[in-house]
Amino acid sequence: MNVLIVYDSIFGNTERLARVMGEACGGRNQVQVLHVSEATPDQVVGADVLIVGSPTRGFRPTPAVKLLLKRIPHGGLKGVRTAAFDTRFPLEKMKSAFFLLPFLVRVFGYAAGPMAEILEKRGGEVAVPPEGFFVEGVEGPLVEGEIERAEAWVQAVVGAGG
Repeated sequence: MNVLIVYDSIFGNTERLARVMGEACGGRNQVQVLHVSEATPDQVVGADVLIVGSPTRGFRPTPAVKLLLKRIPHGGLKGVRTAAFDTRFPLEKMKSAFFLLPFLVRVFGYAAGPMAEILEKRGGEVAVPPEGFFVEGVEGPLVEGEIERAEAWVQAVVGAGG
């Protein structure tokens, strides 16, 4: 199975998760982990499984990830199992940071949901619901246990149809 993991990363946390996921679903699968700047719509369309990851920036994926997803032709992901993940700050920790932020997060959400919607609109078959992985602070590091959670999540993605 041809698995493609495309990510963008600001402080290295999303990249670390993407690489861990790539290692976790290797073995019998052919896996490529690419920074979004290295990925083309042709590569994305040619995958059996496509996983896209982005840090949450202003309640959305990064501009580079949004651009790549928009460049995928409508119907281009037909027959491709897809999944989306993001890195985010835990909502519980936001309460003391800025009183309006938790409300805004509840209204606008995180990056993974909109990415999953675009993947599905392009014809992708959603393998698992979008997932968020937590960082301790704006720059990280990842919260303890998130690496193991990412390994289990990617196994569910790859094993979902196989």
